[in-house]
Amino acid sequence: MELSCKSEYALLALIELSLHYSKGEPLRICQIAAEQGIPDRYLEQLLATLRRGGFVKSQRGAKGGYLLTREPWKVTLLDVVSCIEGFDAKAKEVKSPQTTEGAVVSEVWQEVRRSAESVLEGYTLQDLVDKRNARQQVDLMYYI
Repeated sequence: MELSCKSEYALLALIELSLHYSKGEPLRICQIAAEQGIPDRYLEQLLATLRRGGFVKSQRGAKGGYLLTREPWKVTLLDVVSCIEGFDAKAKEVKSPQTTEGAVVSEVWQEVRRSAESVLEGYTLQDLVDKRNARQQVDLMYYI
């Protein structure tokens, strides 16, 4: 299994918004794009999807931009990936396989899927921010 580029960029944008959540100041697309290395146009589309999913809200005006709508510790990675990929990851229907071999493959795939969902549900945006901050501290200590 692989994380799509779309989901990765969405998570990077949400990490950036999470870093500024406590300040309550909106971030412009160009700020997020510059910090996270995401193309502006692509980020604009992702933020529109995240806005429709209820993860971010936009604020107009000279000091406008995007803000998280929920606390970072309340947003799981499974929620975000499900929104971005356009499916309800928790309730995906699987059609019955026609052969014994197909049934075996389907069973294993479902186990893989449940494991991936479990991992994604176990992490929040705040967890990613905390891991980022811990890694930056280690990097700082290394260069001293």
